Amino acid sequence: MERLRTQVPQAAESGRRRGRLGFGALLVLLTAALLFVLGLAMSFGSVRIPIGDVWAIVGHALLPGSFETWWSAARESIVLDSRLPRAVTAAVVGAALALAGGVAQAVTRNPLADPYLLGVSSGAGFGVVLVMVLGVGAGALGVFTIPVAAFVGAMVPLFLSLAIGGRYPQPTAIILVGVALAQVFSAFITFSLLVVANEDEISVVLHWLAGGLGDARWSTSVFPTLALVVVGAAILLSAGRMDLLKTGDDGATALGMNVRRFRVLQLMGVSLLAGAAVSVAGGIGFIGLLIPHLAGYLVGTRAIRLLPVAALVGAVALVAADVLARALMENTEIPVGVITAIVGAPIFVWMLYRQYRKAEQ
Repeated sequence: MERLRTQVPQAAESGRRRGRLGFGALLVLLTAALLFVLGLAMSFGSVRIPIGDVWAIVGHALLPGSFETWWSAARESIVLDSRLPRAVTAAVVGAALALAGGVAQAVTRNPLADPYLLGVSSGAGFGVVLVMVLGVGAGALGVFTIPVAAFVGAMVPLFLSLAIGGRYPQPTAIILVGVALAQVFSAFITFSLLVVANEDEISVVLHWLAGGLGDARWSTSVFPTLALVVVGAAILLSAGRMDLLKTGDDGATALGMNVRRFRVLQLMGVSLLAGAAVSVAGGIGFIGLLIPHLAGYLVGTRAIRLLPVAALVGAVALVAADVLARALMENTEIPVGVITAIVGAPIFVWMLYRQYRKAEQ
């Protein structure tokens, strides 16, 4: 028993030694990077607005009278009504996916786990297909119709995974059921697009599935923000117990943890975060898979350090990817999910190469 109790502190100390920067300094640096890319996102577009003007407009909106207004009403509307909600939504979605990915990898002890582990993305996509192609509830909730349909669709495979896989004592049963359901909902999407949808509907659905933030508004950003704050806070409060899983299920049980219940609750949190993110941004890949590995490289694998760093890095990465998606082609916006995949895949392969090369030495 005593030997088991020493394993987690030893792992935490190993994580501290791996840190390249002090934890506090790193958080400050990442926060500054996030503010920079947010300013860049609000500055860039068909109408270029200097970053200084952007932050003056935001500061004036937050603290009326803090700046003497020298900008036009049109530029203020562009920043506050269009670009700022899009940038904030990108930051929230990136943070949610990275945080969910870090938790998924920790509780499954699988470095290839991502936030869509239980079929959330496929379920959300089918929810969108039901509205856009089959017309179920189309327009019933106005601008909220698609986000609500996507979130409800995302929750279906989650609850089915828990209802079916939860009957078995092995925790992997839930994950395997989720993987199977993801394939089922993907088949439903494919069938609907090939047999039922017309060309315009296919284009819209494929664009949504690729991931994008073009429809982001203040109203649609509320739900993922609440999910990130509430679920994220609960996850961070349980980070210390998450480290106990490094001793193995038997070791964590010996230390007093109900491993099965803890893992199920954490996977529910992962799916809620992923579902909230997918509902407003579509299926954005590689953020939840890659960013936790980058965070682990910076601060080690101790959850209380890795998870907040992953959230900040994810926010920076997705805002930057969205800027790149708008900048690469004139008059055409590339789906941000395409950017994250093209950039993320080589980085992930490089990190795997470094890891296995070190293991061989």
